[in-house]
Amino acid sequence: MKKSHHLYGNKLFWLNKRIFDIVMSLLLLPCLLIVVIFLIVFNGFYNKGRLLFIQERMGKDCKTFLAIKFRTMSSVSEITRKYDDPIEIDRITPLGRILRKTRIDELPQILNVIKGDMSLIGPRPDYYVHALEYLNSVQGYYNRHTIRPGITGLSQVRLGYVDDLEAIQKKVFIDNYYIQNPSYIIEFKIIFNTILIILLGKGK
Repeated sequence: MKKSHHLYGNKLFWLNKRIFDIVMSLLLLPCLLIVVIFLIVFNGFYNKGRLLFIQERMGKDCKTFLAIKFRTMSSVSEITRKYDDPIEIDRITPLGRILRKTRIDELPQILNVIKGDMSLIGPRPDYYVHALEYLNSVQGYYNRHTIRPGITGLSQVRLGYVDDLEAIQKKVFIDNYYIQNPSYIIEFKIIFNTILIILLGKGK
């Protein structure tokens, strides 16, 4: 196995990508603050419970990190959903549904980007417990962790949320294509399509 697919392409591309991540994340911090204030006011009516949801995800080199999101579901003491179970739609709160459709629930992850755990664009990180299962059952799953995971990515804009092994395999194929073919054009297309998803409220 090759050491790391992220060595495809020149080093300047990956350096520019990291600079773009930091600059854009810093510019988005005021937006994050505004949303936090909004949610502090409205959570008590439409999304009762804590503001943030923090979960262990699998990151670069298959290492664990804590991903930060705005909470969109009613709280439970522990996660019981298995790696191939559908999402628990009945737990999504009224305000949470809006946050998910507009992808605003992902906004706090710019803090993960600044810290270095994530990139703005890359393979979407999975819940760590589920990711361990995928490592054993999905071909190529390890290789998608040779770069930082992203808030959005090529498989995200093409497939959206996936929850069965066949769809996960498709996601992995697309993610590995992205890693092996670094391109400013692909980055631009992902950003453009992500903006469309946000404006049209097509998030899940």
